[in-house]
Amino acid sequence: MSIDILMPALSPTMEEGTLSKWLVKEGDKVVSGDLIAEIETDKATMEVEAIDDGIIGKILVSEGQESIKVNAPIAILLSEGEKLSESTSSDEAKKEIELEVQNENEKIVKINEVKDKLQATNIITEISNKSDYKPIKQDRVFVTPLAKRIAKQKDIQLSSIKGSGPLGRILKIDVDNFVIQSSNNLTVKKPELDNFEIVKNSAMRKTIADRLVKSKTEAPHFYLSLDCNIDELLKVRKSLNLKSNDEYKISVNDMIIKASSAALIKVPKANASWENENTKYFKNTDISVAVAIEGGLITPIIKNVQSKGLIDISVNMKNLANKAKDGKLLPEEYVGGSFSISNLGMYGIKEFSAVINPPQGCILAVGSGEKRPIVINDEISIATIMTVTLSCDHRVVDGAVGAEFLSEFKNFIENPSLMLL
Repeated sequence: MSIDILMPALSPTMEEGTLSKWLVKEGDKVVSGDLIAEIETDKATMEVEAIDDGIIGKILVSEGQESIKVNAPIAILLSEGEKLSESTSSDEAKKEIELEVQNENEKIVKINEVKDKLQATNIITEISNKSDYKPIKQDRVFVTPLAKRIAKQKDIQLSSIKGSGPLGRILKIDVDNFVIQSSNNLTVKKPELDNFEIVKNSAMRKTIADRLVKSKTEAPHFYLSLDCNIDELLKVRKSLNLKSNDEYKISVNDMIIKASSAALIKVPKANASWENENTKYFKNTDISVAVAIEGGLITPIIKNVQSKGLIDISVNMKNLANKAKDGKLLPEEYVGGSFSISNLGMYGIKEFSAVINPPQGCILAVGSGEKRPIVINDEISIATIMTVTLSCDHRVVDGAVGAEFLSEFKNFIENPSLMLL
C-alpha cells in the first residue's frame, strides 16, 4: 500500500517550508531512517528521514519549490512490488500543490475582470433602457471610466487597444494586457554596470522579518543602559585560561552568560515571558544567545545555566555556535529560552539596543569594552568600560525590575569571583 510522504513540521513555529534538495530519486529503495531530502525551515536547513521502508514511487515537489504547507504531500512511497498506477493520491496531490499558487494568483485577476465587466454591463443596460436609444456608430470607442483614466495616465491611444467587454468595450484588463504586451516588445538597453543586485529572501530571512515586526509592533519596548567596569573580569578570565593547558578557552561572552544567569536568579521577575492571559516565570535560566549565520541569525539556547560552570558554558556555546553555522541545530536547541543576549562587542560596537525575542520579556545588548576615564574616590583613572542595554517588554517587566536586574548583573561582572561561588 502506498504512503504519502508529507512535509514535516520541523519546529513548533513552522507553517511552511522550502524543499531545498532531494537526496533520493524516483525508483530508489529506502529504509526507515534514510535521509531523503533537505528542507529549509524558518530557522535552518534540516535533513528529513524516511518514515518507512519502501521505494520512492513519485516525487511530487521539485527542488527549490517554496511555500510548501506543513502536511502537504511531497512524494509517494510504494511498497515492494507495488506499481505507481495503484496509487490513488499521487496525481491529485501533485495537482493540488501545483495549482495552489496558480489559484491564488488567478483570484485577483478574476476579481478585477468581474468588476470591469459588471461596470460595462450596467452602463449598456442603462443605455438600452432609454427610449431614445440609437445604435452607436462603429467608429466610436467604448471604454469604461477606469480603463480610460489608466490609458490617459500611461499616454496610450484607445484606438490601439482591442476591447474584450460587451460591444467591444475596453476594460481595465485590456489596458493592463496592452501595457504588458508593449513592454515585451520593447528592447531595453541594459546599463554596462548594474548598481544593485536582487537577492531572493530565504524562508529564514522572511521569518526573521515577520518576528521582528511583530515584536516591535506588539511588545511595548523600553530600554535601560548601564556601564560596567570589566578590568577585574578580564584579570580573572586571563588567570583561568592560563591554567587551562589549552583544554578550554573562556571568553568574555561566556562570563556575560553566567553573570546574566546569576542576576536572573537574584531577580526572578526578569526571567519571564508574555502569554496574553498569563505571565510565565521560569525557574531555570535558559539563555538564548544570538549567533550570526549565513542569511540571518539564530538563537541557540544554553539550558540550565544556573547549574553550569564557566567551562561547561564555554564548551556548550562553542558546540551550539558551530552547529548553528552548519545549519545542523535541532529544534529543541533553539526553540524556547527564557532570556536572550546579543553581543556585538567583537565588532567594536560601543552600545546598541536589541529587539526583544518574543515571547521572552528581555534581551541584553552588549557593547565592546573600551578604555575610558572614570572617577574613583574623587580621582580620575582609566578603566575598561563595557556598556550594556536591557530591552524590556513592559507588559512583562516593569522599569524597577529591569533596573534591579542590571544592578545585580553589574555586581557580578565587576566582582566575577561571586559567579564562581
